[in-house]
Amino acid sequence: MIRIFIGFDPRETVAYHVLSHSIHARASAPVSVAPLMLSQLDGVMTRERNPLQSTDFSFSRFLTPYLCDFDGWALFMDCDMLVLDDIAKLWALRDDKYAVMCVKHDHVPEEDIKFLGAPQTKYEKKNWSSVMLFNCAKCTALTPDYVNSASGLDLHRFNWLGDDSLIGEIPHEWNLLVGYDEPIPTQEVSNLHYTIGGPYFDDFKDTDYADEWMAEKNAMLRCDQLDKAK
Repeated sequence: MIRIFIGFDPRETVAYHVLSHSIHARASAPVSVAPLMLSQLDGVMTRERNPLQSTDFSFSRFLTPYLCDFDGWALFMDCDMLVLDDIAKLWALRDDKYAVMCVKHDHVPEEDIKFLGAPQTKYEKKNWSSVMLFNCAKCTALTPDYVNSASGLDLHRFNWLGDDSLIGEIPHEWNLLVGYDEPIPTQEVSNLHYTIGGPYFDDFKDTDYADEWMAEKNAMLRCDQLDKAK
């Protein structure tokens, strides 16, 4: 079973469902998808919202190993994504010598504001934590106490590992940053990340790869009707 946790924010509910659909529609192996909803983490996720926090799952993502009882592997993904490939291919890249695996972006955003007026923060390892393969047994530092008290920089820069050699790398096509990375043919992309703002927001309805996201939403909403004339 491929275990996947997707960050959930009520303002992007449709994004969560479209991403989940895109995963299931292309997966060649059984997949379990769970939303990281703060309403379901009452008593576990207790830290107050930070003014620099752009989504509800800015910090809850790091509870993934805890929610798996620090056992096996699990995948975390931001909700503002669209998977265009078989997620089993990403799952097959798991390497037990690492504690976590991600796309190691060299990303320094120029803008100060992103979707819905959220602040655009700049820090080392920016966007590395947006797609993470967790080797949960090697992430025991990520207890609820630590996730609720550590600084955002300590969490997102993987300081909890104490050793960057424990961070493995996955191919760039599994976290293509829409609006930053040069657009390439969709057949060369495995996962689109609408990190500035997805096409479900009016301000970003014409962003790169907007048509692909809208097509996926329409496919998700498909409801075939019986021919009542028969």
